[in-house]
Amino acid sequence: MEYPPLIIAFLVGLFSTVHCLGMCGGIVGALTFSLAPEVRNRSGRLPWYSTAYSLGRITSYSVAGAITGALGGTLLVALGGHGQFLVQLVAATLLVGIGLYIAGWFPSLARIERVGLPLWRRLEPLGRRMLPVRGLHQAYLFGLVWGWLPCGLVYSALIFSLSAGGALEGAAFMFFFGLGTMPAMVTAGVMAGTLARFVRRPMIRRVVGVTVILMAVATLTVPGQFYGTEALGGS
Repeated sequence: MEYPPLIIAFLVGLFSTVHCLGMCGGIVGALTFSLAPEVRNRSGRLPWYSTAYSLGRITSYSVAGAITGALGGTLLVALGGHGQFLVQLVAATLLVGIGLYIAGWFPSLARIERVGLPLWRRLEPLGRRMLPVRGLHQAYLFGLVWGWLPCGLVYSALIFSLSAGGALEGAAFMFFFGLGTMPAMVTAGVMAGTLARFVRRPMIRRVVGVTVILMAVATLTVPGQFYGTEALGGS
């Protein structure tokens, strides 16, 4: 996978802040209050726990990305050069959907979250047993579970990663997507209120959404190797 898809993954994750704070900001806040008083009352230690949560979450994203990337690589080999543009078009369409969702113009995208509910019902009790969090290793493990929380944007990014070309590329794509979400999640426990008020402004959401849509259109102007498919036999 070349650099452009990874940059797109990071930017989509970063722009997803407007959704992440609404979806996961409350979880981060709850986890913060579950920490021991000596940790919670020392603001210098809170970012370390938030970082551990997010690293666990990103690890799960990367594992899921490796799975979808491997499936996508198999699909691309089966389709050959004739299917590359189709995969690219589908990926760009999904990116447009993400942009519309962030902007608030396509709320129906959230319905995709239902796909992961059966798995989440099995994992949620495991996450609850890890509370209260008493150490960084436990925060990381909780993040591993949290990473499978049903999320329309994450699922859309996973479907997009089908075009990555292989397991390693898919994992890298989702890693950079998760990396983009870290600034909001790491600071959510400390300044969630300020960030939430900023990203909930309709104009901010629209600007971010339109930017993602423009990124999607830009991907269609690049040949098939943009998605790492050239090595799979594309022309």
